[in-house]
Amino acid sequence: MLPTVSAVLDLPVLRAAAPKVLCGTKGLNAPVRWVHVSEILDVGNLLSGGELVLTTGLELEKSPEESASFIRSLEAAGAAGLIVELVGQRQRSRTALEKAARTATLPVVVVEHRVRFVQVTEIVHRMIVAEQLERVERARDVHEAFTVLSLESADTQRIVEQAATMIGASVVLEDLSHLVLAYAGQHVSTTDLLDDWERRSRTTPFPAHTARSGPERWLQAAVGVRQQVWGRLVVPTPSAAFDADEDMAIMVLERAAQTLAINRLADRDQRELSHHAQAGLLNALRQPRGLSEAEALARAGSLGLKRSSYYVPLVFRTALQAWGSPVLPADPFAGQQDERELLERLAKALRSSAGTALTASIQSGSVGMILALPARQQEEATLQILAEAAAGPRADANSAAHPNSASPPAWIIGVGRMKATLLEAAAGIDEAAHVAESAATLREAGKPYYRATDVRLRGLLALLRKDPRVQQFVESELSAVLQAEAEGKGEYLELLGLYLGSGGNKAAMARSGYLSRPTLYARLAKLEELLAVDLDDAESRTSLHVALLAHLIRGQ
Repeated sequence: MLPTVSAVLDLPVLRAAAPKVLCGTKGLNAPVRWVHVSEILDVGNLLSGGELVLTTGLELEKSPEESASFIRSLEAAGAAGLIVELVGQRQRSRTALEKAARTATLPVVVVEHRVRFVQVTEIVHRMIVAEQLERVERARDVHEAFTVLSLESADTQRIVEQAATMIGASVVLEDLSHLVLAYAGQHVSTTDLLDDWERRSRTTPFPAHTARSGPERWLQAAVGVRQQVWGRLVVPTPSAAFDADEDMAIMVLERAAQTLAINRLADRDQRELSHHAQAGLLNALRQPRGLSEAEALARAGSLGLKRSSYYVPLVFRTALQAWGSPVLPADPFAGQQDERELLERLAKALRSSAGTALTASIQSGSVGMILALPARQQEEATLQILAEAAAGPRADANSAAHPNSASPPAWIIGVGRMKATLLEAAAGIDEAAHVAESAATLREAGKPYYRATDVRLRGLLALLRKDPRVQQFVESELSAVLQAEAEGKGEYLELLGLYLGSGGNKAAMARSGYLSRPTLYARLAKLEELLAVDLDDAESRTSLHVALLAHLIRGQ
């Protein structure tokens, strides 16, 4: 750090001159940025602040009354101090200086012996240059340390610890919700450092640049890139070393914030590359074109899929509302973000399970996976872990807000049949996709994942929904109620669905409170008239039920 006025006065060359401080003792700790020798009184315009002015005072001897204005001009210019050499019988100057010093705050020092100003200037400037060189070297050390952390893709905790060590004070990284992501304490317990953190943090405003703010005068730096700030680094408990060189602490904090932002971007890019590589391999496995099992295992192994005894194909499909109304985001980029978040949650969940997997987006709104398991008995437990990961925080939030309600899942999971080879499992992705798509049409999502045995007829209809013959069958069976719906009489289609869903039990429908029994019977009679069929006939009900299911599935 820069030498202070007090440190300059303690130099042997000045100590030998018997310096005497007339005023401004509180300013003796002011840093000296430069030494300026002058014999003119109008020197204020030549200063830029922080200079220690040396003068023989001969001009003051000629005009002692100007002593006060001379000192005021130095104060206005931000000078660090004034040293006046009074050698011999200079009582007029001394008296004037002592009088002016009564109202001055600037350190004013007189020496009564001859001083070689050149020697003082040389020594002090050498000290200043040495300090600047030391600062440059420290800045280089800081830059090199955090560059290495960037190249090594160091984790968040390691970066925060490095910043705390260099600053000599505790450092905390928090997100925009004021939750602590990482911290490193320096000479303070965790309890004292993080006590009542959220309240303290919320009362500390976020400055536009690195600075102190808040009631506790926290030094803080934003973490993120431009408008994508995602957190802040905070020094909540300054130390003596921190107070002594705040500029260095600011530099370290900003460099640490940059490293955190760079590593987060690099980590995201690395995950993106991994996702792209897995997507390419998954598509290649589904259409092998001469790819052998050995080659497939080798390529999959290079992406983290371990050779196992069993492989299970899965597909995660964006959930649909009841009766097949899609809940896909209007913004396609939002859908891509949802898929990326799902991929990250699944990767994290797999680390705590017995399995490994290839996972990638196979089309918009669908994520495919080949799950490798060392034992058949681990299938159900691993699928449950993946289902919980797919549900994510959304399910947790809904459960907390509505503990007695079953919220629809964010993703519908279709599970194909377990296979003994990787290529067979890859071929089963289509079956898993069909199961997920069919399960998405169910009115109630009551299972964490679905197999082919769970979708049955609905699954078959989902496969055939685009067949013109199936479409013609639907129109033939339901033309009357569909026409009524087009005319604004949609209650007949709903009534038909409820009737068929109850197995044709009119009494059960009436008891459910849907309608009074006379009204219900009247409407069912009208429905029979519209359809021109006998609703009591089992084959008619079956035909209508199949047509209705196909109609609902076709609406996707």
